[in-house]
Amino acid sequence: MTSDETGLWQSGFNPPNNLEFLQVGRLWWLLALLAVAVGYVVVALLRQRAAIRFTNVELLDKIAPQRPNWRRHLPAFFLLGGLALLILSYAEPAALSQVPSERATVMLAIDTSLSMQAEDVRPTRIDGAKEAAVSFLDEVPDQINLGLVSFNGIATVRVPPTTNRAAVRAAILGLELGEATAIGEAIAASLDSLNGFIIDVDGSAPPARIVLMSDGETTVGRPDEVAVEAARAAGISVSTIAFGTDEGIIEIPGDPRPYSVPVNAQALAAIADGTGGEFFEAATTEELKDIYADIGSAVATEEQRVLVSSWFSGRAMILILIAAALSLAFSNRLP
Repeated sequence: MTSDETGLWQSGFNPPNNLEFLQVGRLWWLLALLAVAVGYVVVALLRQRAAIRFTNVELLDKIAPQRPNWRRHLPAFFLLGGLALLILSYAEPAALSQVPSERATVMLAIDTSLSMQAEDVRPTRIDGAKEAAVSFLDEVPDQINLGLVSFNGIATVRVPPTTNRAAVRAAILGLELGEATAIGEAIAASLDSLNGFIIDVDGSAPPARIVLMSDGETTVGRPDEVAVEAARAAGISVSTIAFGTDEGIIEIPGDPRPYSVPVNAQALAAIADGTGGEFFEAATTEELKDIYADIGSAVATEEQRVLVSSWFSGRAMILILIAAALSLAFSNRLP
């Protein structure tokens, strides 16, 4: 029994969702079982008619003082149910299940624009972003490849996809801020890195996604719409995280005026929606860590169709054993 089937076995008597039979032709055996069930009912009715032909009720009581009742049909009912489940198991049922992913690739894209020095998130947005991104490394299984892109006025691939967590961690902790925000360029750089790394396996590309964290909107580089179209064409989703609050303020050296740097959640939500990704909002470092933990759980698995024959065969054995026990209890013999 596989680990996936074990989980289904422990899920109770509710059948697996999205069930599909890989050997549909074998389900024709259910017709043979139906014929047996019909034959059982016919024989039972004929026996009842034969009993009614006894006109002397007192003689019938002496011949068969314990006349059969509804209980004698229970063993047959459970036996037929068990056989039906065995036939379903024989037809190789499969269901969609989340299984551990060993080929997934994730590109982290982190905003390093000057607005990330705002202190509405303690101690600053960029320090909180680094702390949460490092925690993300511990949420993702070791076999999953991680890459890192940082972006301000330009987008830079700091670490191409790799299983070397130390390299990614060092790159995250070494991020520095710069002017402007180029979200579209960050998506493009992430796509280029993924396309250069992903290798087709068995005719299908391994699952990949981009997780982009920012506090603002595109001010330079290619428009978001162009990057979204490229991601959609590549079949890679972009999940976005809006980090910070509307109360963010920064000060630029040499300029006495404070600048308001509110988060543009709408722009980031549009990117996620346009690529089939998810959109999140975080106003604190802890919230950002929780979001990364959720994303880590999601990328750790992928949806596959797995055999669940044991779900049916296991329950078939239960029904057949019940049939045997009832038959012994009611008639001192096995069905």
